[in-house]
Amino acid sequence: MYKAKLNNFRVSARKGRLVVDLIRGKKVEDAQTILKFTLKKTAEPMLKLLNSAVANAENIDKVKAGDLFISKVLVNEGATYKRIMPRARGTANRINKRTSHIEIELDKIIKEEKKVKNEDKKVKTKKNES
Repeated sequence: MYKAKLNNFRVSARKGRLVVDLIRGKKVEDAQTILKFTLKKTAEPMLKLLNSAVANAENIDKVKAGDLFISKVLVNEGATYKRIMPRARGTANRINKRTSHIEIELDKIIKEEKKVKNEDKKVKTKKNES
C-alpha cells in the first residue's frame, strides 16, 4: 500500500466527499482523467494528492501508475475556524470555516488468470401443461 495525506484543506468534508466518490475504486489512470475534467474546487488538490501517492509508489517499489488502483480514500473533518459576522442591534452570528483531512491509499492490481472449465452443464426445465 502506498499512502498520501492532505491535512487542513479548506473545504468542508461534505463537499470533498462529492469528488472522492467519483474516483473510489478506480484505476489510477482513470482517476487522473476524471479529476482533470471535474469542475470542483476539491478536484485539483485531489489530483496533486493522487500524483503524490503515485510518486511514492514509484520511488519505494518501482511500480508503474498503470499497475495501481485506488484502494481507499477518506475525507474526514478537520478543525473548524470560528469567525464572527456583526449583525444588527449589536448582535453577532458565527461563521464556521470548515476544513478536512484527505487520505488516499493505492494498491497493486492483482492479475488473475481465469480457469475455463470445458464441462457442459445441462439445465433441465419443466414445461407447465394445462
